[in-house]
Amino acid sequence: MGSWICVISLLALCQLACASVWPAPTSFTNGTQVLWLAPGFKITTSGASTKRGLPEANALDEAALPSQAQILSAAAERTQSEVFSSAFVPWKFYPKNAKFEPSASDKKTMVLQLTVAINPSKGQAAAASDESYTLKLTASGAATITANSTLGGLRGMQSFVQLFYKHSQSPDLYTPIAPVSISDYPAYSHRGLNLDISRNYIPTSLVMSVIDSMAFNKLSHLHLHAADAQSWPLQIPALPELANNGAYQADLSWSPSDLSTVQSYGMMRGIEVYIELDTPGHTSAIGLSYPELITAFNEQPWDNYSAEPPSGQLKLNNPAVTTFITKLFNDLLPRTAPYSKLFHTGGDELNANCYGLDPGIKSIDPTIIAPYLQAFLDHEQKLVLAKGLTPVIWESLVLPPWNLTADKSTIVQSWETQDSFETVVKMNRYPVLFGETDHWYLDCGFGQWLDPANPASPSDPIAPPYKDYCDPQKSWREVYSYNPVQNLTAAQKKLVIGGEVHLWGELMGPENAPGRIWPRSSAAAEIMWSGMKGTAGVTEAVTRRLAEMRERLVARGVEGVWLVQMTWCLQNPGDCSL
Repeated sequence: MGSWICVISLLALCQLACASVWPAPTSFTNGTQVLWLAPGFKITTSGASTKRGLPEANALDEAALPSQAQILSAAAERTQSEVFSSAFVPWKFYPKNAKFEPSASDKKTMVLQLTVAINPSKGQAAAASDESYTLKLTASGAATITANSTLGGLRGMQSFVQLFYKHSQSPDLYTPIAPVSISDYPAYSHRGLNLDISRNYIPTSLVMSVIDSMAFNKLSHLHLHAADAQSWPLQIPALPELANNGAYQADLSWSPSDLSTVQSYGMMRGIEVYIELDTPGHTSAIGLSYPELITAFNEQPWDNYSAEPPSGQLKLNNPAVTTFITKLFNDLLPRTAPYSKLFHTGGDELNANCYGLDPGIKSIDPTIIAPYLQAFLDHEQKLVLAKGLTPVIWESLVLPPWNLTADKSTIVQSWETQDSFETVVKMNRYPVLFGETDHWYLDCGFGQWLDPANPASPSDPIAPPYKDYCDPQKSWREVYSYNPVQNLTAAQKKLVIGGEVHLWGELMGPENAPGRIWPRSSAAAEIMWSGMKGTAGVTEAVTRRLAEMRERLVARGVEGVWLVQMTWCLQNPGDCSL
């Protein structure tokens, strides 16, 4: 163990800043010994399954996919470098001018190797989705991770990385808290980010960077909102006109290769990337190629027919639409199925006024529209289920005024209100995802994107201070304090499989997306992994731990990551509470 050249005791130093794992592990114990890790550090793996894909692929899908053993081995190779690229000198977490680092010249106890062993629980096969792991780091430098699955191994390696700091006078990293013992597993299996890649073009390079940070925060699912009224950036070979005419520019679209590259990139990092095509609303971009399929296409005034311009929804009770959906899904679903068992068909913000203009409906009465909407949903779900996938829909379809019935395997995603979330849960029929607007919309509070039609008129709805529809901005503390399950019974909580934090794209592009996502999505990641504590969980200790995660994200090259706390407050714990 190295000596400490500091007038502050080691115990006091660790009270100020000790290596903290984010999200907080289920069980974490540590000591006060110093261990070192040199650039020659190695990771070995064993025991991973030869089955292909995460989640495990169907037999027809698996040929082109890596095995779970290959996924684990690749993660080990990355982690050998990421442990260094994620480290930082933690000077912000100590008093000004404190000599907090261990001596780099004394004899060092080294961590030479990390062993990652996949050992399925005795008597049962490991589920590919089991993310539990244990991590042991002894005082002598022996480091091991054991897990029931490759996913657990990946999660454990991310925790190992966060134990080490950069030293200002040595190329070696150090941890001041050996021995370490961690036993960990997530509270929710679905811990997601919903990223809009349609309202403004988002390149694959940015999405893959987001995936890297998601993995570091132990998120599990990336939901790509892949098309909307404003643009259709997803190339569909069976329907090439969709992207040719619907993308903002010919070169601003995702090819099938782009999509598979992103989904494969996620799989290799334990992130399930799945697609949403929001239908039958939010589809006016389809009208640029197939105007005969869209009702109320770009009708004016647009706000009578849609939540955003341009207006337009797929027609109901229309055989040509049924044929179109079949062709679309039969092209896309087989390509995404190897990488994700989920497919999101949308269904939110339907405007009944559009169907008053639909020749097959000619009514704005929800009770008349609903049977045709049910038939539309039934057809989509039949196609999704036929490919062995799980349908995902927005809550609007199963709530008034539509009151549709989905297949019982359908995941219902809630975004509207706490009441709507609880209503869906209390149906006692569907698995449910949370992510309410008032808490988990990361696009809120940046101002109105609509211009005033009559700026000189005091009655124009777009007026100072030009707030957006979901103002105010959701701070990381607001994200962290969210507790949608607090009013549910134990039985009802079992229907809640997780949630997603949302970044919609009206005022988001590749330049500002990372700052909008991080570190607020880190806050969401912790409460989905470690469990929700509501406002009681928003403590100074959490602030300091999240500030440390923020430093690691910056070290990893993530641009524009928002500050969590002022440096003075981090250096003076207890003095910034009120």
